[in-house]
Amino acid sequence: MISQPAILDPVPAHARHLFFDLKPSADPRAALWALAAACDGRSAVLGIGEAVTQTLGASVPGLHAFPGINDVEPVIPSTQHALWVWLRGDEPGVLLRRGHALQALIGPDFTLAHAIDSFLHQDSRDLTGYEDGTENPQDEAAVEAAVAQGQGAGIDGSSFAAVQQWLHDFPAFDAMPRVEQDDCFGRRRDDNKELEDAPESAHVKRTAQEDFDPEAFVVRRSMPWVAGADAGLVFLAFGKSFDAFEALLQRMTGQDDGISDALFRFTRPLTGGYYWCPPMSGDTIDLVALG
Repeated sequence: MISQPAILDPVPAHARHLFFDLKPSADPRAALWALAAACDGRSAVLGIGEAVTQTLGASVPGLHAFPGINDVEPVIPSTQHALWVWLRGDEPGVLLRRGHALQALIGPDFTLAHAIDSFLHQDSRDLTGYEDGTENPQDEAAVEAAVAQGQGAGIDGSSFAAVQQWLHDFPAFDAMPRVEQDDCFGRRRDDNKELEDAPESAHVKRTAQEDFDPEAFVVRRSMPWVAGADAGLVFLAFGKSFDAFEALLQRMTGQDDGISDALFRFTRPLTGGYYWCPPMSGDTIDLVALG
């Protein structure tokens, strides 16, 4: 079994994130199997939340709801949904209409709760102008970080996705002198070089994946979003479990040493959800782990 291909592919020009809730008393089996057949793992990635597995009486080792963190500033909210579908392509109108078709397909049992359009900005940069995903593992290291292995049929080849929508405060960011902006990230915006004298609160120091024990590598596929006057980043990270992401989030929020990530000076998460992305068996998403 292999992973859904888009997990290891570069980010697309455009994407649309769809989040669905399970209707009360609904039996999701028929809708879920139809949705899996409609998702190819490359232009449409399927992620399943804990509510679905519980309703089916199934168990995916390591899958649980996103753990909100309320005793930090800013608050890290949990907005867990039953399903997440990541549509990828070159034209947002096509993604919109494809999303409509999927919504109609599973409409009897699932309700669309939230949708986010995102896009590739320049050479994969955040809207602040800083490069995103610089320390992403590559090739076999990416497979090792993002894909479950050695756990048996139905689990091997799967991934665990953490999805958050972050809202940027651009006036606050733009009011900072360039040196303060660079210090927030720990890199120079112009050439992406890491600052040797970056403060301990710099994002690169808070999230240096190799500094954790065990190492906390994830494969990030984040993209900016814009809706009206609001904008920010859809953070998306894939792991072989949620452990690495949770270690990174704990460090960012200062729970281990009291130092919060400097990014919180101008951005905060609005949402947070965990989803299990089943493996592929041939050209089909394999739901054998769900019975």
